[in-house]
Amino acid sequence: MSERKLIFLLASVQFINIVDFMMVMPLGPDFARGLSIPLDRLGLVAGTYTAAAAVAGLVAAPFLDRFDRRRALFVAMLGLVTGTAAGGFATSLATMLLARVIAGAFGGPATALTLSIVTDAVPPERRGKAMGALFGAFSVASVLGVPAGLRLAQAGDWRTPFFALAVLGVVIAVAAVSVMPAMREHLNRPRRTAATRGQTTSTPFDPAVPLSYVSMAIIMMSTFSVVSNISAYVQFNLGYPRNRLELLYLAGGFCSFFAMRWAGRFVDKRGSVPATIVGTAGIGAVLLFGLVPEHALIPVVVIFIGFMTANPTRVVAVNTLSSRVPAPEARARFMSRQSAVQHLASAVGAGASAWLLHERADHSLAGMRTLALGAIGLSLILPFTVSALVRRIAARAPAVSS
Repeated sequence: MSERKLIFLLASVQFINIVDFMMVMPLGPDFARGLSIPLDRLGLVAGTYTAAAAVAGLVAAPFLDRFDRRRALFVAMLGLVTGTAAGGFATSLATMLLARVIAGAFGGPATALTLSIVTDAVPPERRGKAMGALFGAFSVASVLGVPAGLRLAQAGDWRTPFFALAVLGVVIAVAAVSVMPAMREHLNRPRRTAATRGQTTSTPFDPAVPLSYVSMAIIMMSTFSVVSNISAYVQFNLGYPRNRLELLYLAGGFCSFFAMRWAGRFVDKRGSVPATIVGTAGIGAVLLFGLVPEHALIPVVVIFIGFMTANPTRVVAVNTLSSRVPAPEARARFMSRQSAVQHLASAVGAGASAWLLHERADHSLAGMRTLALGAIGLSLILPFTVSALVRRIAARAPAVSS
């Protein structure tokens, strides 16, 4: 199977995974009305998914490298679409949270497996471009998936997008297991002995491992403290009409698609540190001018485009760099643990937003200024952790550049 076709197939898997997570946030005000959920509790819905994904990543980490990656991915996808369908059957906050637990428990390992397969199949000199293409699923999800979900919710009700995505997920899961070749090369590598395990790049004793985890945690905490509430914020604080909400995701996703591909090539040519600095500057500017003031100093569409192009730039940079940390035979284990850190940090960010934000009588949210300032401060740490990770990888393997 060609490298391009494999990446396209994995990006399709990621598309389902990302839409499953992303569409819950803009649909939040819709199902909040249907299920009598207070708007300031919506962060818990996003946080529950990420918390479940974090726990699943830790539990699955010791086992994922023992299986054919193709079969493991198929099982993870089936669990994910089951959780998605369950969301459509929710009747209360509790049942919606349960559905998101199921989706997160399988969505986290699915992400780890797709990243592991790309890293197995693509050499380091082209990996930034491959990661950019893989995370391009985020852009496609924004351009097609989320607007389609919002439109389906208007045509039917808020349950319709959950059922439609579950059906599409089954189709893609079957296509993946039918077309993708067996991924067993990592099973044929010799296991590390106790004497050599401390020297491998995949152990927690390597400083590159915690640096990678911390970098990813910073991105996710700073992102999801804001993004889990941005739909409600632009509608009820900034007065953006609900019937045009899909246009925001369409514009942001369209721009992020090209930004992702640029970011991948930029990382391959210039390295992860410059790309991280560019992404951090973009995020800081959007938050400073769009969410810190009581009345935004930039248009809502600029807030969305800026957020959905700057943040993926950071994600591509850090994931490309992190792919050089683990040894091949421990790759899924490392990626699963990193996915767990990623989702746990997302849950902490979303949970912090639920704690800091309060719904006013007119449904607007109080406390966004504090939340945005916290996200800016956290983001400013990222270039330093990424720089330290680059130095560690360079010291360990001078022939490999970041």
